[in-house]
Amino acid sequence: MAKTVVMDHPLIQHKIGIIRKEETGTKDFRQLISEIAMLMTYEATRDLELEDVKIKTPICETTVKQLGGKKLAIVPILRAGLGMVDGMLAMIPSAKVGHIGLYRDPVTALPHEYYCKLPEDCDKREVFVVDPMLATGGSSVAAIQMLKDKGVKNITLMCIIAAPEGVKAMQKAHPDVDMYIGALDERLNEHKYIIPGLGDAGDRIFGTK
Repeated sequence: MAKTVVMDHPLIQHKIGIIRKEETGTKDFRQLISEIAMLMTYEATRDLELEDVKIKTPICETTVKQLGGKKLAIVPILRAGLGMVDGMLAMIPSAKVGHIGLYRDPVTALPHEYYCKLPEDCDKREVFVVDPMLATGGSSVAAIQMLKDKGVKNITLMCIIAAPEGVKAMQKAHPDVDMYIGALDERLNEHKYIIPGLGDAGDRIFGTK
């Protein structure tokens, strides 16, 4: 079974508390989502492989560590996932970025694909799928299945707020995928929104209704 890690870092929890507030405006919300993604990336990349490389400092030659193993890719689930990309790229600027577009049917709550564009060598990369909210889990389950169907084997899911129902759905559908979660909330309401959550992350990031 893959790891499911709920973040306990004070800075992450503090910033999540601010984005939950109804009065937090679009500018601050967008900035905080990016900052939280940056902090979560620090934690989620803890197990990346390192290799030794010889360099010369101004004083002498020495051996230092650099990232080895597979290259990285970030794949946001559109549109809310876009809000996490800049913060992650600040930490791993060499990562390539793909995009998966899914919308949730308002009646069935099932995800439907409308866009998919990935780096050509995505199957050779370690891929971080990102979406601020893990509610029913339908979009994440579908997006990750799309990646697997294209040969991607090394996948991690990052979300800022999750409902237990979404976590269970992910663990059932993709028991091999690690999950990094900023906060695990109580439940979904009858409209499939996370309680207490923060409302619609996409609307709050982009200032739409």
